[in-house]
Amino acid sequence: MTNIHDKARELASALHASEEYLRYSEARDAAYENATTKELLMQYRRMQTQAQAAMLAGKRDEETMQQVQRMGEILQMDGKAAAYLMAEYRLSTLLSDVYKILGDAIDLDLSALEG
Repeated sequence: MTNIHDKARELASALHASEEYLRYSEARDAAYENATTKELLMQYRRMQTQAQAAMLAGKRDEETMQQVQRMGEILQMDGKAAAYLMAEYRLSTLLSDVYKILGDAIDLDLSALEG
């Protein structure tokens, strides 16, 4: 078991040093410099989580979905917020790829996570 944990720590270190994470970290810091932008990003994240929770519960909350879309459009007008969201997306894609590779290695069915 320790060998697996050691490999996981190596992977964590590689992810921390990755270009995707470094760009994400820089973009987050730049976006969070402005308190209003930071609060809007946090509110956007909460609304996304609320919409996802509703979907997982089998409900489609149209109002929340529209709010998320409007907030996303507002954030895209802010260069630093837009750069942060794009960097976050790229990092999330990388993590998703890693999770898929790990899942495939142990024949884990991840089809429920595919959108």
